[in-house]
This record gives sequence, C-alpha cells and structure tokens, in this order.
Amino acid sequence: MELLDHTAIITGGTAGIGLESARLLASEGATVIIAGRDRTKGVQAVAAIGTNARFIQTNMADAESVRSLVQQCGNVDIIINNAASFPAALTIDQDVGAFESLFATNVRGAYFLVAGLVPAMLTRRRGSIVNITSMAAFKGIPGTSGYSASKAAVESLTRTWAAEFGSSGVRVNSVAPGPTRTPGVAVEWGETNEELGKALPLGRTAFPAEIAEAVLFLSSPRSSFITGSTLHVDGGGAAI
Repeated sequence: MELLDHTAIITGGTAGIGLESARLLASEGATVIIAGRDRTKGVQAVAAIGTNARFIQTNMADAESVRSLVQQCGNVDIIINNAASFPAALTIDQDVGAFESLFATNVRGAYFLVAGLVPAMLTRRRGSIVNITSMAAFKGIPGTSGYSASKAAVESLTRTWAAEFGSSGVRVNSVAPGPTRTPGVAVEWGETNEELGKALPLGRTAFPAEIAEAVLFLSSPRSSFITGSTLHVDGGGAAI
C-alpha cells in the first residue's frame, strides 16, 4: 500500500469523483477525511469506505465553515480540492448571487483550505495537493462562462502554489476531467453532458472511477517529480 501513514482530505467527497477518489486512496492505506454539505451522504460514504474514513460537514462557500474544517482536520498529507458548484448559464443570463456562490465554492474555499493546511505540510516537507479543474477551463463552451472562469483560476493557483511550495517538498497538480457521469452534473447540465462526451475522440463521457485513478497517481509517490502540471483526463478533449 502506497499511502500508509498518510491522511487525505477530499472536499466534495460524498459522491462522484470525490467519493471514488476517497475509496481509491483508502484502498492504498490512506486515512481519508471526507468533507461535504450533506450529512446523510457523508455517513453513507464513510460506511462504504470503512474504518479509515471520517466525515466533516462543510460548506466550502462559507468562510467560517472552511476555517472549522481546517481546525478539525489537523495535519494532512494530501489535499484533494474537488468540491465545486457548476450552474450552467449564458453570460447575459448569469445571476450575480449564483456567480458569487460559484467563485466562493470553487476558488475561495479551495484557496483558504490550502492556506490553512499547507503550513504544517511545509514544515514536514512532504505533501501533495490535487486540484480538480475541468476541460472547460481550457475550451470555450457556451453556457459555462462562470464555471470555466472559476476552474481557470484554480489552474492558475496550481502553477503558483507549485512555485511557492516546491522548495519545501509539497507538490501541486491539477486533474482536468472531461464530461463525467456524476449526479451533480446530471442535474445541472442534463443531456448537454452526454453531447459533450459524444464529441470527444473517445466518443463518451467518463466514469468517476476513471478520474479517481489520475487523482491517486498525483497523490502518490509515483508522481514524485511532477508538480505544477495538469493531467487531462478528458477522452482526448484537449487534443481537439
């Protein structure tokens, strides 16, 4: 097991990519902390993973909730910034409140979670941060302007944090999924998600477990000389 004696925090860890990542990291020996808004789903996720998991109810859009999460986590070795809001709206139809909530969750929450947890990682001179971004951060997709901009911001943070933290042994990378079959995406994007998948070279959407394999790779010693990079897990979307 590659991640024995490692503790990982996974935000948005009660479903989809987050839950599959938590399962996979736990299977490699990591103790996993699952953060999410829904307590019922959190309890179910912990039960599915087993004794190496615990749940902390958190709203990543709320600054005080993020501060509380930092305090409850203690020392961690791996941070998976997966929690995301992804309402679809054309620019001319975008609601200000929804836009602010989107950036609070996708950017501010991740930023201050890292700011709170990384000092101990730097002191111990080890750690991996994996930011889950999106194919939409690199491609123009109508109706995703707010979401795309938020994920592009996180891509920028990946590079900046890699430069800031690298000398202390902490690596920072991104996983940029293409269209993926998750409950949240199904609710917000519906058939559009499947249409995007059909347009990819591989001709389909991803399963969350396929994205989780990339998360495990960047979290583990297998990627020990990789930092500041983005791993595109998008069925060839980055190639077209």
